[in-house]
Amino acid sequence: MTTHDPAAEGRRRAEVLLAHLSEGEDDAVDALLAELTDVRDLVFVGAGLTAIARAEGRVLPTAQRAQASTRQLKLGQLRDANRSDPDGLRTWLRRGAEEILFIRSLQAIVARLP
Repeated sequence: MTTHDPAAEGRRRAEVLLAHLSEGEDDAVDALLAELTDVRDLVFVGAGLTAIARAEGRVLPTAQRAQASTRQLKLGQLRDANRSDPDGLRTWLRRGAEEILFIRSLQAIVARLP
């Protein structure tokens, strides 16, 4: 007997979403988001994205980390404003994934600094 772990599934979907977005596969991103029709599933993917963003944001320099935290708060407000609207939550997921890609680009810049 296997147990369904919605948090693990949300994290897996978050990783897939990030992979598609980072490769510029907008059709795949749209298809993945369209599959998510249940608010609960959308929220678990968002929790996965949030965990990734916070973990990756921690390695940024202090000022950039503070800015990333502020952007996370704004993403939380977007989530809250669309709490029961699947379309609004899909927008939240896309923006959350885009934020992670932005954090990664900042990390790459920091890594190149002497």
